[in-house]
Amino acid sequence: MDRFEKQLLKVMRDFPDDVREQVLAFAEFLQGRLSIPALPTEPVMIPRPSEESVIKAIKRLAATYPMLDRGKMLNETSVLVAQNVLGGRPTADVIDDLEALFCAHFDAHRKSES
Repeated sequence: MDRFEKQLLKVMRDFPDDVREQVLAFAEFLQGRLSIPALPTEPVMIPRPSEESVIKAIKRLAATYPMLDRGKMLNETSVLVAQNVLGGRPTADVIDDLEALFCAHFDAHRKSES
């Protein structure tokens, strides 16, 4: 939960039930007015090219899993990039780990949604 969501939850807790219902109804009304396409709930499988850089793999995986918050994966992703760039770890091995990382975060995301 980000700072905004925490603040909204804090404010909502102070409202009586009837006001909460009004705020929720208004938020749903505003949501209905927006034409923001819903994010896919399942991965959009993009085939892995035979030759791919670590950075391009991250972009491909971000497009494959658009429902994930990449900020939550920043630290783990950065470590893997550094292993490739600074440590000389083979690109294919790092991409394998990136794919596993995105898949694990997707599994956690799916469990949190249900």
